[in-house]
Amino acid sequence: MAASESSVQYDGMELIHLYHQNPSIKLRNQLVEVHKGLVRKMAYKFIHQCNEPYEDLEQIGYLGLIRAIERFNPHQRYAFSSFAIPYIRGEMLHFLRDHSTLLKIPRRWQELYNAGQKIRKQFTLSLGRPPREIDIATKLNISLQEWQECKLAVQNRIPLSLDATTANYVDYQITLGDILPCLRTALLQQQEEERLQLQGAISMLDDKRRIVVELVLVKELTRKDAAKKIGTSPMTVTRYLHKGVKDLICYLQPQAESEVLSA
Repeated sequence: MAASESSVQYDGMELIHLYHQNPSIKLRNQLVEVHKGLVRKMAYKFIHQCNEPYEDLEQIGYLGLIRAIERFNPHQRYAFSSFAIPYIRGEMLHFLRDHSTLLKIPRRWQELYNAGQKIRKQFTLSLGRPPREIDIATKLNISLQEWQECKLAVQNRIPLSLDATTANYVDYQITLGDILPCLRTALLQQQEEERLQLQGAISMLDDKRRIVVELVLVKELTRKDAAKKIGTSPMTVTRYLHKGVKDLICYLQPQAESEVLSA
């Protein structure tokens, strides 16, 4: 087992060096295959906190993995997994913020709400006015109370009880409170991942720009003090700093993926 894992790790690092030397779609897709476990692990973490299918989260995660592969520099001695995870997680979060809600709505209520909206349109067309809510509930063969609860859940994403069961297993149940992340912990985790991502991007700068960025932006030295420390002029420090910041923005800015993974 250990020998197999070591072989996979060696193959992954070898592929990363080959890709860095001569990028190609074939090598990139091989790297995606080797490191797909990072995507699947992150997708599994999100699956209990959203309405999106696991397969959609996985595909979105691959975009983040591709971005990480394209930007990773193996010569900086930076762990690829630490570099890639923030990219993968970031793509999933952007997707969920744009397309999803964090709390699951029971499928029955989603179906009832959709059916109720169709009934509303039909009644409006036939009566020339919006129907009463009791008419919609009667047509759906449910109580008015259930219809109101269904509408509130779907339209306003009402808070659910933290004791509500989301999954049943043989020996225990998982409640909503179990799967909701601690906001402080989630914030700290996000900050740490952003720090790692920034650190990885800084490590990709050439030596002169990287040193200036670290002295001025990380250690907060003045440009004059940074110039004295590296034996150059403040004007040169300013030039390196501007170019370094420009490169960092390029490394960190999300890019649309124009290529499609081959089978």
